[in-house]
Amino acid sequence: MSAPGRFGVVGNGWRCEFFLRLARQLPERLSVSGIVTRSAERGAEVEERWGVPTFRSVDDLLAAERPDFVIPSVPWPVTPVVTKELVAHDMPVLAETPPAADLEGLRDLWSAVGASGLVQVAEQYMLMPGHAARLALVREHVIGQVTSVQVSSTHLYHAVSMIRHLLGAGFAEAEVTARAFTAPLADPLSKDGWTGGLNAEQATTTIAMLDFGTGMGLYDFTDNQWWNPLRARRIVVRGSLGEIVDERVVRMTDRQSAVESHLIRRQKGIDLNLEGLELDHISFDGRVVYRNEYQGARFSEDDLAVVDLLCRMTDWVRGAGPEPYPLADGCQDHLLSLAIEEAVRTGAPVTSTREAWAG
Repeated sequence: MSAPGRFGVVGNGWRCEFFLRLARQLPERLSVSGIVTRSAERGAEVEERWGVPTFRSVDDLLAAERPDFVIPSVPWPVTPVVTKELVAHDMPVLAETPPAADLEGLRDLWSAVGASGLVQVAEQYMLMPGHAARLALVREHVIGQVTSVQVSSTHLYHAVSMIRHLLGAGFAEAEVTARAFTAPLADPLSKDGWTGGLNAEQATTTIAMLDFGTGMGLYDFTDNQWWNPLRARRIVVRGSLGEIVDERVVRMTDRQSAVESHLIRRQKGIDLNLEGLELDHISFDGRVVYRNEYQGARFSEDDLAVVDLLCRMTDWVRGAGPEPYPLADGCQDHLLSLAIEEAVRTGAPVTSTREAWAG
């Protein structure tokens, strides 16, 4: 087995600790070379808790040890600044989403580093087990030509990534129409845990249609839908010969047979199964279409996606695999998410522009 992927992180917030936790749980595949923090005091806290060295600057981080890649885990406006600095050091970068805050920032970042071929984006959603299984069926043309994708799960650029990849839209221009409305909704759970609150507060739901000409995406997101157990996640992929609705798949197998199948999860650790509590695989009609390659770490499904992204980044940097998620795709995702926000703000349709990263 090759040496573990070695990465550094610029920034020390919640997302930084997310990466540190995953590396700690999978030391045979991932390790941390160091963290850049603003202050020595915060650095000492990180070192004590995580057992990794900290530095005050990118220069200091790279002088101490040159990792395989570096993750800028900083506020949106700062991400392009750090990305450019790392590329100037000829360092591969896994930029957080979005890679820049606004359209001007995306254009400037692409102009500065797009040609370097060093920048990938930490967009993990299509690597999540359920989505990866659906994408596998789509690419096998199980439901024929995909004509529309409905996503009610996560927000903006993440949802756009899912729509684009399941639809196969690439960098096609889209006409975007969108509306937002508020309604009362209890919000009992956040990333910090159960709030204990059952009072219904006003929550915003945004619904957008993205018309790519050859296919349509429907975006539906309610505030805190990631965490709120009162709002389910829902994925619908419709094709010329059938559709996928969450785990249910209907398609034609011959001229007179509309057949229903399901994506089936084999979950270990249930009842008397003593293999450990984690996902083993997802199957479709008796064959595995997704397999957990990181068994033993007991990762959640989102953790599996991020770990897979980090390992794919390692392989790519070492010349052992394809690009995990190119900067061009990350820019396109956010371009369309900005169009959704503009369509909500103006109440008028917005047509996305064809940008330099579309090639």
